[in-house]
Amino acid sequence: MLRRPKPTDSESDLLREQERFLASGGQSAVNVVRRPDKRRGEKTGDDSEEPQENQRDVVTIAGLPDEIPSLTPAPPKKSRFKKERVRFENEDPEELLDRHDTHISAVLSRIVERDTSAIPVSFPAFTSTAFPKVLHRSTAEKQAAVPGGKKSIFAHQIAARNPKLGRGDSKNDPKVSSPQAFGSSYVVPGFVDGSTLVSGQGLGPDSAVETLRIHQENQARLQGMPQSEILEEQQKLLAQLDPRLVDFVRSRKTQKTLSVPSTLEGETCSGQPVTETKAPEPHGTDPKLHSQEVTMDADEEDEAESVIQPPITEMELPVKPQKEWLRMDKLEPEKLEWTRDLPAPRQRSTKKSMQARFDFSGAVIHPTEDLPTHLGLHHHGEEPELAGYSLQELFLLSRSQLTQQRSLALNTLAHILSKAHVGEYSSSLKGNVLTSLLDAGLLFLLRFALDDSVEGVMSAAVHALRALLVSPDDEECLDNMFPWLLGMAAFPLLPSAQDEEDEDDEGLDESMKETAKEKEGRKSDHDVARLDVVKGLLKMQLLQRLRYILEVVRPAPHVVVDVLEILIRIARHSTSAATQILDCPRLMETVMSEFVPCSWTPPTSPAPLSLYGLPVSTAVKLLRVLASAGRHVCARILNSLGGRERLSRLLAAEPSELLLETGEAVRCSTEALRLWAVAASYGQACDLYTDLYSVLVKALQAAHKPSAPSGPLLVLELHRVKALLVLLTQVTHTAGCHQELQSGLLNSQGTESLPPPPVTWSHVTGLQATLIGLLKGCVRALDDPGQRTSTLALLPSYLFYMGAFYSQLSMQSSFRPVQCLLELESLSSEVLFPLISHQAIRSMGESLRSYSVICNPVLSAPALEVIPSLPGLGCFRLKTNPSLVGPGSPLPLYTALFYLLDILTTIHRGLTKKFSSVVLSGSVLAYLQSCVGAMPSVSQASAWLLRHEHLLLYLLLRLAHRLVPVDSNVAKHASLFHQVALALLSWLLPGSEYLAHQLLSTIIFNHELLPEGGSGGPEAAMLAELKLQEKSTPPSGLGPLLRDSLAHLPSIRGCYLTLLAHLEPAVLSSRDRHLGRNPWLSSQFLPELSGPSLPSDWPFLPLISLYDRTGVSEGGGLQAHSLPSGSLQSVTHCLQWLLLLESWREEALKPVPPVAKLARLACVFLCSSDLFLERPVQELTWALFRGLIRPVSLQALNLGTPPPGLASFHDLYSALLAQYEAVSFGDTLFGCFVLLPLQRRYSAAMRLAVFGEHVGILRSLGVSLEQLAIPLENFTSPTEDSLPLLRLYFRALVTGALRRSWCPVLYVVAVAHLSAFMFSQDEASQEVEATRRSLLRKTYYLTDEVQPCCDLLVKLYATHSLTHTLCLCSPLAQVLRSHLLLYCLPEQHSQLGFSTYEQLPPIRARRLHSVVGTKEGSDGDR
Repeated sequence: MLRRPKPTDSESDLLREQERFLASGGQSAVNVVRRPDKRRGEKTGDDSEEPQENQRDVVTIAGLPDEIPSLTPAPPKKSRFKKERVRFENEDPEELLDRHDTHISAVLSRIVERDTSAIPVSFPAFTSTAFPKVLHRSTAEKQAAVPGGKKSIFAHQIAARNPKLGRGDSKNDPKVSSPQAFGSSYVVPGFVDGSTLVSGQGLGPDSAVETLRIHQENQARLQGMPQSEILEEQQKLLAQLDPRLVDFVRSRKTQKTLSVPSTLEGETCSGQPVTETKAPEPHGTDPKLHSQEVTMDADEEDEAESVIQPPITEMELPVKPQKEWLRMDKLEPEKLEWTRDLPAPRQRSTKKSMQARFDFSGAVIHPTEDLPTHLGLHHHGEEPELAGYSLQELFLLSRSQLTQQRSLALNTLAHILSKAHVGEYSSSLKGNVLTSLLDAGLLFLLRFALDDSVEGVMSAAVHALRALLVSPDDEECLDNMFPWLLGMAAFPLLPSAQDEEDEDDEGLDESMKETAKEKEGRKSDHDVARLDVVKGLLKMQLLQRLRYILEVVRPAPHVVVDVLEILIRIARHSTSAATQILDCPRLMETVMSEFVPCSWTPPTSPAPLSLYGLPVSTAVKLLRVLASAGRHVCARILNSLGGRERLSRLLAAEPSELLLETGEAVRCSTEALRLWAVAASYGQACDLYTDLYSVLVKALQAAHKPSAPSGPLLVLELHRVKALLVLLTQVTHTAGCHQELQSGLLNSQGTESLPPPPVTWSHVTGLQATLIGLLKGCVRALDDPGQRTSTLALLPSYLFYMGAFYSQLSMQSSFRPVQCLLELESLSSEVLFPLISHQAIRSMGESLRSYSVICNPVLSAPALEVIPSLPGLGCFRLKTNPSLVGPGSPLPLYTALFYLLDILTTIHRGLTKKFSSVVLSGSVLAYLQSCVGAMPSVSQASAWLLRHEHLLLYLLLRLAHRLVPVDSNVAKHASLFHQVALALLSWLLPGSEYLAHQLLSTIIFNHELLPEGGSGGPEAAMLAELKLQEKSTPPSGLGPLLRDSLAHLPSIRGCYLTLLAHLEPAVLSSRDRHLGRNPWLSSQFLPELSGPSLPSDWPFLPLISLYDRTGVSEGGGLQAHSLPSGSLQSVTHCLQWLLLLESWREEALKPVPPVAKLARLACVFLCSSDLFLERPVQELTWALFRGLIRPVSLQALNLGTPPPGLASFHDLYSALLAQYEAVSFGDTLFGCFVLLPLQRRYSAAMRLAVFGEHVGILRSLGVSLEQLAIPLENFTSPTEDSLPLLRLYFRALVTGALRRSWCPVLYVVAVAHLSAFMFSQDEASQEVEATRRSLLRKTYYLTDEVQPCCDLLVKLYATHSLTHTLCLCSPLAQVLRSHLLLYCLPEQHSQLGFSTYEQLPPIRARRLHSVVGTKEGSDGDR
């Protein structure tokens, strides 16, 4: 017996065992079969073949390879076993195994290439898609077996789609035999071969025949119908079927028709060519209907047309191939499809948004616009027939490997950004284009493009970045506003502050919390850029790259200007950004040496090829904007960077002597004067004044010489003259501070103090006579129409200088009062009176309202293309509105006029009454009337203009305040002036704190501006209050309260000024700017714009402050005598001022919503345990509460809106309920405050809080119906629909927690709602109906006469876990039962508070019987 091989056997052992097995002639355990090789023509075995003997696998050492062959790829899998082969007995088994088990080299040596010369080769079918569509087995039709061998499903599908490709032998392939094989599609025009809907699945083995029969029947029926009937049936089907099903049927039809080739090539079995046949239009199709289908289903039809489009022929090629062209002898149509003429774009009737396409100038191209191809706007995208590039395609093109494509894409993006900044896409495109681009990563795209090694791409990236950051309209407006009063000051262009909650810092000490700089350092570039674009660019080292471009690349002039404008925009961002520009290594040194040189070679042409080595006005402007960031930055520019030498070089010569192009020379001189003016506003560079005094006077005298320059040049010259006047104004302010600083230095006694400036008052006194003469010349020039425009542009600057001169003159030791008064009278008679009465000035005053940002909400509204992370001024809107900063604007002229009048009337009081005509003019009064009640929105787009209009209103009110006591005609409008002052106080922006302080000190609390107090106003208010009162509340005594409040106006003013003492640093800084105290000024950047300086609810500040100090920390438990000193007086003065405003200045509190007023008044109860019991506080609060619950105010009270500063009113109300339970002592006033939010129209959550969490409050809430100042119907109508609240009502009544003697108001409310709910016949859910029946049944059982009743009581109410209940047979229970069943209507002035029926109405009786009778029917009569 043969043994089994062991793992330890060697090869010799295995061969020896093999010989023993072969010699024994035993049967093998495994049969080895050999599959015939079809590729070598071997035939498979048939049933007729006789079985062969088993072949044996014999292993020989000599036949084995030296290395084990690889098993990958694996041998082909055998499909089935073959018949056994014949073996002869005399055959050597070993030889037989050697013959069949060959070496792998023998297998490889017998590989023979297949002969394909006789097999026809054809091109694949043309298609519009990039690759052939995937063939799905689920959609394949079942086909009958084809004789002559089996084919795979994939082969059947390929053969069905293209018969030529699947044809092996034309004699055996029925698909190309004859035209008859194609069925009726070539016999009956209009019908395809076979059904496009019926697949035959589920019809059994003869599905193909059955499908064909059904299809033929359908064709025969259609052929027998007239065309009109076919169309009618078609319309019926389309109307009945689901549109999605119709689309599915059409898609099946399209797929079926595409499977049959449009042209047939080849020969039939007889060798005759098949005639080319084109499928005609479907039978019975209306051309009009067909066109409608194209419009409705444009996408599907377009795809079908592109697929069935015949291949391009050689005759259609725009360029014919020549024989001499290499490798063009064979035409490849599929590769030449792109040369075909594009189809015309068509209008698609779709409601879906279409992707916007732009041309190279950034204009939007309409989808139906047919543009010629030579414009280069067509490309091989998803929609080649549409011209233009989408944003996605431009982004892709900007990363192309071709330099021209990258430059083209970046330049196009630059044009799109420029147009988006001015709002050109707001009417044609949805959404914000700039925001979409930034969200898509535009900032990073441009930053990467700046690093491109190709200068053209780099220049295009700089241009695109400039288009994103810089707004030319904003820069132009800021330059035009520079000579205005305080015009060089501006808000930093910072994004609005976004408070980000950092959970990592919660619970840490202040010393351990991260600073803002450390938090920003941890953020990624994307996170920083998402909140602030400029900060993100600085974090991405933009400054270093711009320095490299300027220093190393040395680009073309327009790129240099773009870089400088980008730096200007970054400098306007903040003082920190300006400091980073100065700190960037070699950046400013390159700018100073290359673009602000001290010496240069004159350019040979007006447009030089390079700006290097020439003065550039944009570079000087960059220095000016940087200097505006702070006095230290300005000092670095003047001293470290050589700014002084540049100023002397540019200003020592006339613009015509600067050896530059004329316009550029004037611009350089103008920017140099502005830079010097900014430096002088800090008290710096004033030593140059003495050095260049003669040059300045010469330029000043030449300002009004007769000349006729061209239009643009005249504008530039006017800007230069105004910049010169601004410089002289700032030098005068600085010189006026010399004496104060000198005395401070002498009295400092070694302490640190500011050094006095090098310019003294004696240096500027000589300018007065010259400027007065020029001012008189301006007044005379107004009569000349040719000089009127330029004169009106220069007048404000002259008036500003005169005001600055006399404001500083009065503080000098050399001041001579008598001489000054004579000069002022001369100035008024010779200049001011003629100026005020001139028709040109009056006509400008009539346009005050049309140019006002306050009176025109459109001008103060935020711009459409607003980017929160990249704020701007939105000055592009001024192109469609009156030019608020242009020469025709009355704002700078009237501001300068009222500024000078304020200075003159301060020094010479006797001149005040002579200027009353200015205030009493109809245009000024109409303008003030329009300002009352206006609510301008504050944003970066409006704040830069609102600040100047606020200054105009302040100066106008100052003059009116002086005129009211001396002119009775002006006093008639005192109320109007006071209303405007109150409105202005809540509008003032950061940087105007000094104006707010002056308003509070002089105008707001001035009794002369409250004429109602002296003309029977208190008595009239008391009579009106009594008429509305109607015995609902205690006598108010409103008249005495108002008279007492008027008498305490000085104390009220002191209260508010003391409360705002924390603003003292801001007030001092603002004072230095407004009074021209230049040496103390730290920066021309105003504080960050975060809203008005004072909140709109500033009259409530004493209450809020006291609540923050005591109510929050002490829980409102302190008594009045334990409060901080002066708290009672502060609260009393606050309530008195609020009463005055509510009575006579209701418009002043209009910005405060009623819910905020209620929340602020609630602080009276929350900040102390007994402060509200003090008599003055009680009386004033009652008066304010009555004003709050007037019908108009009560209707506007919306408690669903969270009050400003609170998360929700419900939280405040919960604190109010807890305070009432603790310290109310049943106070009626406190009770009315608690009852107010319980009205039916407000949220049920507050009523649930009273009857659920604070049910004990019902014991002390004893406000009577007579004391209730709110109509009772507000609590009882409409019917309550909250089931939990109704259950709590019933529970409070039956347990005795709510009784009429304790809480009459809520008792009536509960009875009214329960009665209406129990007897309601309205349809409701099962739960509501069950609750109705349950409550009605329990109400009925309250009259049960069983004695004793305790068992029944426990049985009925045990499930409620009640602690105490009414006895069922007690009188209170019977009264409650009567009230619930017989309630009729609420009557506030009746004894019960409601009327009752004498007996149960029939409808209620039936309802009661249907509910209670059912129960009794089961339990028996009782």
